[in-house]
Amino acid sequence: MVREKITVSTRTLQWKCVESAADSKRLFYGRFILSPLMKGQADTIGIAMRRALLGEIEGTCITRAKFEKISHEYSTIMGIQESVHEILMNLKEIVLRSNLYGTCEASICVRGPGYVTAQDIILPPYVEIVDNTQHIATLTEPIELVIGLQIEKNRGYLIKAPNTFQDGSYPIDPVFMPVRNANHSIHSYENGNKEILFLEIWTNGSLTPKEALHEASRNLIDLLIPFLHTKEENLNLEDNQHMIPLPPFTFYDKLAKLTKNKKKNGVEIDFY
Repeated sequence: MVREKITVSTRTLQWKCVESAADSKRLFYGRFILSPLMKGQADTIGIAMRRALLGEIEGTCITRAKFEKISHEYSTIMGIQESVHEILMNLKEIVLRSNLYGTCEASICVRGPGYVTAQDIILPPYVEIVDNTQHIATLTEPIELVIGLQIEKNRGYLIKAPNTFQDGSYPIDPVFMPVRNANHSIHSYENGNKEILFLEIWTNGSLTPKEALHEASRNLIDLLIPFLHTKEENLNLEDNQHMIPLPPFTFYDKLAKLTKNKKKNGVEIDFY
C-alpha cells in the first residue's frame, strides 16, 4: 500500500489544489484540501460545499427544440437515421458555456447527406460550445434539417411538461449542473483534534473544478450574509402579495406536554 504525502498548513487556514486532470473536453477532475480545521469543522464545511457545488452553480442548456412539420416526439423523418426523440436526447447532452442571463435563441440548418454535430449550431456570440464533436443526427439523403432551439441559463434539474408547447416545439428536460459529482473526505491528525478536508470535484467542461469551487463558495456565502445583519429587516407584510401559510407552531404544546410528564415523574425542569 502506497501512502500519499502532501504538505499542509499547520497554523493559517488555507486551501490548496493537490490534483487536477482533464480526461476529455467534457470531464474535468480536481482534488482540493482545506486545513487546519478543528474537530468537526471539516464535516460541516464538506457537507455544505458538496450541496452548493451540486445545486447552487448555474449552467447553460438547450431547453426546447422546434422541428418543421413534425406531428409528435416519436416521429421519424425521411432521410434522417435518428428519430425525433433521439435527436432531442442528443441535444440534451450538448454542453454549453455562456454569459447568458435568462434565455436566448439558436438554430440548426444543415443539408445532407452527412453528420450533424454541435458545431452546426448557430449561436449568439455570448454562448460557446464546449465540445463541437458531439453528435446530433445523421442525414442519409440530400434533405434539409432545420431546428429552432431555445437556450437557457439556470441551476439544478428541471422537468418540463411532457406535451408540446403552443408553437409546436418540444421541451427538453435540462440538467443545469456543471458539476457532475462532488465528494468530501476527512483526514484527522494530532490525536483527532485537527482535521484536513478533502474535496473532489468532477465537472462537465463548462467550468474547471477550481472555477466551480470558487463559484460554489461565493454562492454559499451570499446565502448566509443576511444572518450577519444584527437587526431583522422590517418587512411590510401588508403590501406583500406572496404571503405563505405556515404550519401550526407546536413548540409550546410539546413543551407543556413534556413539562407535565416530567412533573408526574417527580422531576423539576428549569429553563434559563
